[in-house]
Amino acid sequence: MSLSGLGLSSEIIKALKEKGYDSATPIQKALIPTVLAGDDVMAGAQTGTGKTAGFALPIIHDLAEHTSSDKHHLRAIVVVPTRELARQVYESFQAYAKYTSLKSVVLYGGANMTSQVNRLKSGTDIIVATSGRLLEHILQKNINVEAVRYLVLDEADTILDMGFQHEVLQVISRLPKKRQNILISATLSGSVKRLATEILHKPKLIEVDSMGTSASTVKLVVHPVVKERKMELLSFIIGSRNYTQVLVFTRKKEEADDVAKELNLSGLKTSVIHGDKSSGVRSRALEAFKEGKVRVLVATDIAARGLDIPNLEVVMNYDIPHVTGDFIHRIGRTGRAGKGGLAITLVSPKEEVALRDVEQLMGKQISREEIEDYTPKVEKVQRGARKAVDTKKKTDGAFGRKKSKVNTGKKRKTTKRDGFIGKPKKESAKKESAKVKKRRG
Repeated sequence: MSLSGLGLSSEIIKALKEKGYDSATPIQKALIPTVLAGDDVMAGAQTGTGKTAGFALPIIHDLAEHTSSDKHHLRAIVVVPTRELARQVYESFQAYAKYTSLKSVVLYGGANMTSQVNRLKSGTDIIVATSGRLLEHILQKNINVEAVRYLVLDEADTILDMGFQHEVLQVISRLPKKRQNILISATLSGSVKRLATEILHKPKLIEVDSMGTSASTVKLVVHPVVKERKMELLSFIIGSRNYTQVLVFTRKKEEADDVAKELNLSGLKTSVIHGDKSSGVRSRALEAFKEGKVRVLVATDIAARGLDIPNLEVVMNYDIPHVTGDFIHRIGRTGRAGKGGLAITLVSPKEEVALRDVEQLMGKQISREEIEDYTPKVEKVQRGARKAVDTKKKTDGAFGRKKSKVNTGKKRKTTKRDGFIGKPKKESAKKESAKVKKRRG
């Protein structure tokens, strides 16, 4: 189905054609009519399937019909988990609403508060924000939420994983009771469904793809490797295969810094983004990567949530994420909008259990490819009667391991129980003298 057949205004269709969008994705076909109908929605679909347009387009369509060019008051709030995703969603609203009179503002922590206040004072119809900065503006009365008609929680599973539920609920408690709620998530976990029961009213459930699946266009590969040689293998793969644009994921910020440093030393131009980097540094690193000025971008899971990098062909997992569901978010950065992609994971022996959890979530085994000289050696354990003769039993007995006797060189104190009375006691000097006199007579 084409996007023009979904009942959207001619201004929106014109903006979409300029961006080269024509056909609707499955999530858009299901989501756009449901939002236009005014129902609360809980929607889940794999990453890179066009969920942002799915909720943004019907909101723009509705608000544009009831907006004058000279008056702007807040009627839609979109809450997202990270700064990067806030900017991305804001840019989408700007592009889709290009030929309407709607105004949008983006709010997130780490940016200048005064400049954000000034933009709010000039009027806005739509706010895209992280929960903490949004709540801060509401408490300081920089935002009037009395007329809010739409609330969107985008990447709801990530909002919960990052511990922002309390802030989100504080924001919701200050919004009008009568509003349309839209909850979007890559995975519909138990915690997401519990949140949905708190904020949604008789929601329509839209689940286009089974949760935990990756795009069918993404090829998944695992390379077993000794932990100590991961860095070497990472550099070897990128260099020998001549990958020109690679997004590398790590679990920890310190590890991201180390990996970026080593790749730069190997001659691979690399930037890094994580939670300790300022908003400006992260933005510049991401733009340099998109523009091809940097060959490799190393990122932690939190910093990379919601990143939209057009035509990204390769994602590499330096390790398995702490949260199993984050694996889906990682590989969702490639193979977007029906394009092909490759997701490579480096797995050390100690990560095999975590890998099995990922495969269980996805419902399939990931192809394993060994690279010569890097694959861990499997040590064979000798069993049965042919064990070496000098092998000692190391297991404890039924009452624990016996204490070994230590010779300290001290004599043990004797007692009557030993059958030894001991030396006769010496008599006093007076008694001894009296006995001598008596013998002498």
